[in-house]
Amino acid sequence: MGTILSRKRKDGTLGHTAVIRIKKAGKLIYSETETFDRKPVAEAWLKKRETELAMPGALTKPKDPLLKVVIDQYNLEKAKLHGKTKEQVLRTIGNSDLGELRCSEVTSQEIVKFAQSIDAQPSTRGNYISHLASVMTIAKPAWGYPLERQAMEDARLVLNKMGLIGKSKERTRRPTLNELDKLMKYYAVAELKRTDVIPMTKVILFAIYSTRRQEEITRITGKDLDKGKLEVIVRDMKNPGEKIGNDVPTTLTPEALQVIELQPETEARIWPYNAESISTSFRRACDFLGIEDLHFHDLRHDGISRLFEMGWNIPHVARVSGHRSWTSLKRYTHIRQSGDKYKDWVWKIKLIGPAPTAA
Repeated sequence: MGTILSRKRKDGTLGHTAVIRIKKAGKLIYSETETFDRKPVAEAWLKKRETELAMPGALTKPKDPLLKVVIDQYNLEKAKLHGKTKEQVLRTIGNSDLGELRCSEVTSQEIVKFAQSIDAQPSTRGNYISHLASVMTIAKPAWGYPLERQAMEDARLVLNKMGLIGKSKERTRRPTLNELDKLMKYYAVAELKRTDVIPMTKVILFAIYSTRRQEEITRITGKDLDKGKLEVIVRDMKNPGEKIGNDVPTTLTPEALQVIELQPETEARIWPYNAESISTSFRRACDFLGIEDLHFHDLRHDGISRLFEMGWNIPHVARVSGHRSWTSLKRYTHIRQSGDKYKDWVWKIKLIGPAPTAA
């Protein structure tokens, strides 16, 4: 009836999650999870709960369960896996004071109080509220729990008016050629000294020309690449909903394909590195070189801006960037055509040569 799943946490320690799932006629009728630091404790808890649940009437489904129990059920019954961020957010909500409330006790006031307790930017608080809303939207119609959608709507109204939630500010930061020169020189020296380091000179170039995020770069595989059509499938691309399973065919610029061809040919991951390691390396290099307020993600923004500066239209750019909504690209429409700022860039010519013939 029960199992124990042991997983490594970010801090290197092991967490042992006891999972109880009971089915009847092929349908899940009860689920419960609890995480412990020590496996023997998890085993003892599991044995105790199995004994309790074997008692007559123990499996009668509670009509007003704790919010954290509803979150567990939502996680178990959802067909698609959650992204890493949503999984972490729901876990945090479940472990909070809000998670200890019965469904009937989750009022707009309690949701507002929870949001106020989050020490983060309004956009981050907004993510927490959005992920909680996904649970509250289905709890009553799916399972009959008294978790009211209206409480969430009222809470959102209050939080918006108070400025506690909101969209993240659009960054306009773009790297200058001088800053990129410093970064490329820094990494070129590191790559000469050691052959086992991440080839950041190529990664930076690819990020600009492909407009890919660092997580997407590390997921691209040779088997998803079609050189003839200048296309590659980006797996689990980020989007406002669920990213797991969101596999998007995208267009490669000729320069992006040239950078890929510098890598060993493989059917597996072309850039077999950790996305966090790429981001951390970039941040440390910027700190060392005195480059202020530049993020790896800004390379994507610069790459998209470059395409518009070269005269590309919104549909054409969207096929490269993977944007579902053209509205998201309207922020770039103020750009006046000014050509390719990387056309004669020394590092571009050094790594992939002169500008390729346009496809």
